[in-house]
Amino acid sequence: MRVRRLALTITALAAASGLLGGCAVNEQGQGQSNLKGTLDGAGSSAQGAAQDAWIAGFQRANGSVTVNYDPAGSGAGREQFIVGAVGYAGSDTALSIEETSGTLARCTEGSGAIDLPVYLSPIVLAFNVDGVDRLQLDAASVAGIFSGAIERWNDPGLVRLNPGASLPDARITPVHRSDDSGTTENFTEYLAEAAPERWPTEPDDAFPFEGEAAQGNSGVAAVIRDGVNVIGYLDGSRSEGLDVAALVVGDDVVEPDAQSAAAVVDVSPMEPDRADDDLVIDIDRATREPGVYPLVLVSYLITCREYANPGEGELVRGYLQWVASAEGQDAAAEDAGSAPISDSLRERVQAAVDGIG
Repeated sequence: MRVRRLALTITALAAASGLLGGCAVNEQGQGQSNLKGTLDGAGSSAQGAAQDAWIAGFQRANGSVTVNYDPAGSGAGREQFIVGAVGYAGSDTALSIEETSGTLARCTEGSGAIDLPVYLSPIVLAFNVDGVDRLQLDAASVAGIFSGAIERWNDPGLVRLNPGASLPDARITPVHRSDDSGTTENFTEYLAEAAPERWPTEPDDAFPFEGEAAQGNSGVAAVIRDGVNVIGYLDGSRSEGLDVAALVVGDDVVEPDAQSAAAVVDVSPMEPDRADDDLVIDIDRATREPGVYPLVLVSYLITCREYANPGEGELVRGYLQWVASAEGQDAAAEDAGSAPISDSLRERVQAAVDGIG
């Protein structure tokens, strides 16, 4: 895995300048401020639509600023940030505690990095199954499908969960991400915690089984849209026009939406042993609380506490102040279908952002 990530880093460094300019929303606005310059970021493809909305709004208010974001995937974004190819990263998986205090090329030595949860969205199980337009699954059945233990749509366990549905006698084709992905890590974390007896591997951003695979959320969505008797996991913002399954949680059947996804944050603690401004949420994937959808993606923006280039620190601070604001969160919700972070979490994020230098 580390060898593969090193190769990713080398590729990222070689290609960053070419990719970043082509992936951003660079329409300049008329608003004037004291901010000027260019800020480059990369990472989570799940954040792609939200980043477009954030960048457009920020540039309208700051006419002398250009922000570029390359949705190359969470793993690539983290690696590019660590080696200094970009000024910030978007990632569906936070940096480890060791990484936040390690060598970070754009940060002042010893200042470290922080993870800020600014994007919240359900991970949906999108499907395209002959004769089926509604599907209910529990954690154990999802684990069985994606591990290969459940092979056919008319499996007795799936029939029991879906009374009255015409599940076909057809082979299931589960679709996973081909790239290292924070969406995959969040998905496998859910399975490991909510169905440990059915999911035999530890959470990881690389999917642990062979099978049909596609690059990025958009790639998975395309395979499902064009496939037959297929199912895959992807960020909810990328599932427009697809049928998505509901999850059985406790005694409830919960649809994936902004409200049910946001509810899981309210029942989850912060990860222990982190600095006060390093805001990593320890999602309760095994919750049985009513109305809570535990298969969620909490995606982070990763920045330096203090930048070696003070001008870059000023740009990052200004951009993240907009991202974390109520207006910025509403813009992402409207354009990307994400769930705005709660007022209490926003206060903590904004306090951490204000400390970026």
